[in-house]
Amino acid sequence: MDNIDRLFDGISNRYDRFNHLSSMGIERRWRRQAVDSLPHCERVLDVATGTADYAIAAVLRSKAERVVGIDISEGMLSVGREKVVRKNLSEKIGLMHADVAALPFEDASFDAITCGYGVRNFAQLQQSLSEMHRVLKPGGQLRILEFTYPTRPLVRGVYNLYFSYVMPLIGRLLTHDKGAFNYFMHSVKAFPKREEFVKILSDVGFKEAGYRSQTFGISSLYSASKQ
Repeated sequence: MDNIDRLFDGISNRYDRFNHLSSMGIERRWRRQAVDSLPHCERVLDVATGTADYAIAAVLRSKAERVVGIDISEGMLSVGREKVVRKNLSEKIGLMHADVAALPFEDASFDAITCGYGVRNFAQLQQSLSEMHRVLKPGGQLRILEFTYPTRPLVRGVYNLYFSYVMPLIGRLLTHDKGAFNYFMHSVKAFPKREEFVKILSDVGFKEAGYRSQTFGISSLYSASKQ
C-alpha cells in the first residue's frame, strides 16, 4: 500500500489502545522476550519504532545506554516522544524521522538493531535489511518481531476468524478507519513465511539467522548477527 506514513499518521493517537486490546496484552510479553534475548548494548537502533514501546523496553529491560528510534510516520513519532518524556527517558532515547531504506548513519554505528512489527511494512525489504546490516557493528545483534501466519489448522482457523471479524471491529470502534486494518490483515498474510524470511536475512549478509515461534505461531522472533 502506498503512503504508509499517512496511514499510520491517521491512526497514531489510538494505535496503542488498538494494539493492546487486539492482542489482549500478549504483545507486551512478546516484546519482553525479544529485548531480554539481547546482550547488554551501549547503542541500539529501533527501526519502525512507532510510538516507541520497543525503544523504551530496550532501555528499561536491556539497560541500553542509548536508543535511537526511527520511523516514517511523524504522527507515531509525536506520540512516542510524549511517552518518552513522561517516562523521563529523554536523555537515553532519541526519536527521528528517517527511512530504513536509506539510513542516515555511518557504517557500524550500533551494537544492536530491533524492529517490532514493522518489517512487513518495508516498501523495499531487501534494501532496508541491507541498510540495517550496514549500520550494525561486527558482532552486533538483530532482533525482529513480526506477526506470522499459524500453520496448525485449528489455530489458523481461529486466527482467521479473529482477524476477519474481531480485530476489524476493534479497529473501527477505536479509529473509524476500516482501510488501515484491512491493510494490516493483508500485510500479515502477504509477508514471507518464516523460513523464507530467514533466507532473506542470510542473503543480505546476516549470520546465524533463525526464528522462534511465539503463542502458537501468531508471532515470531527472528534473530541474527553480523560477523
